[in-house]
Amino acid sequence: MQIELSADKRYYSIGEVARAFAVNASLIRFWDKEFDILKPKKNAKGNRMFTPEDVKNLQLIYHLVKERGFTLDGAKAHLKQGQKKTLDKFEIISKLEAIKLQLINIKNQL
Repeated sequence: MQIELSADKRYYSIGEVARAFAVNASLIRFWDKEFDILKPKKNAKGNRMFTPEDVKNLQLIYHLVKERGFTLDGAKAHLKQGQKKTLDKFEIISKLEAIKLQLINIKNQL
């Protein structure tokens, strides 16, 4: 799943993040409590405000849990074993998938 991050936006509300992932806000709140790599800021009202880095981490969690079928404990263990390496691989795969879609679109236009 490829989420478009705005270059000029510093924070995303939980509603924006939930819509981007097509999940309920309650799932995002649950993942926030379960995964240590998520550290959203809270505004004066106590609402979670996610940074672009938090959104990237959520993409990784979504990928592991929803797309690859990891359990929550399995995803946590996977992240702890090689957090930096896992993030790098995920970013590379995401970019390659985006390139593949662009190439398919070009092919279809020919």
